Amino acid sequence: MHPPVRLLAIDMDGTLLPAPSHTISQRNAQALRAAENAGILVVIATGRRVAYTTPLLQNLGLRADSPLITSNGAVTSLLSGQTIECCHLSADVALGLCGLLRPFGTVVFTFDRPGRGELVLEEFEQASGRIALWIEANRNAIEVVKPLEQALVDGIDPVQCMAAGSVCRMREAEAALKASVWSTRCESVRTEYPARDLTILDILPPAVSKGSALECLAARLGIDRKETMAIGDNWNDVRMLEWAGQGIVMANAAPELRTLAKMRGWKQAPPSDDDGVAVVLEGLLAKQAFTTKP
Repeated sequence: MHPPVRLLAIDMDGTLLPAPSHTISQRNAQALRAAENAGILVVIATGRRVAYTTPLLQNLGLRADSPLITSNGAVTSLLSGQTIECCHLSADVALGLCGLLRPFGTVVFTFDRPGRGELVLEEFEQASGRIALWIEANRNAIEVVKPLEQALVDGIDPVQCMAAGSVCRMREAEAALKASVWSTRCESVRTEYPARDLTILDILPPAVSKGSALECLAARLGIDRKETMAIGDNWNDVRMLEWAGQGIVMANAAPELRTLAKMRGWKQAPPSDDDGVAVVLEGLLAKQAFTTKP
């Protein structure tokens, strides 16, 4: 029997947010607040960067000290804006990734600086074809630098590198990265959207993931992994689901991931379109309230 959950990590897109919505449903928001009121620390764990995450959460009534794990684990901060930890990808590795990944799709670097230049890419035209919605939502933070290597000439370390393209081409990019000299100096995680024929390949500092960030946060708070639950829907959530004492996979996850979930003993939530996160939290809170009755 699992001990009561004290730490709850929830993915954003495809989990808390039904694709392609940009609004958290009233039921999900109410469930997040109820979890916090019950003494559970709610952590949003997403591949999005901080500035692309906080606007969706600021009007939900969550605590200002609610933790955020962003950029797939590279940055841990609070909803109030305070940074707890920020990891960086070495500039020399980033330089090598430019030439390696450019043939496969759009390459973007994220830097730890506000405003224009936080995101750097080579050209809008290629990117707009497949990630047009992302481009539009982040336009004010994007700077175009061509060749992309020029963004790294000052030796400034980016937070992460992102490559985006078709599912097939990004699988090839992932294989090329694993076979390259850079494979031991970075970590890659894949987020796939087969219905849109889109994959985002995030390249992070070594050993960085949502799972590693969640583990560090739990250790800082004195919370055991057995007291942790994680909910996600994509491949970039796997290490977080593996580390948590209780893993929950959304019903809208890829069939291969749902198969993996069965093998690992992770439970399945209803799809994000049906407020699957709220369903899980409502059941969890009812169970914990019952088991803690005198």
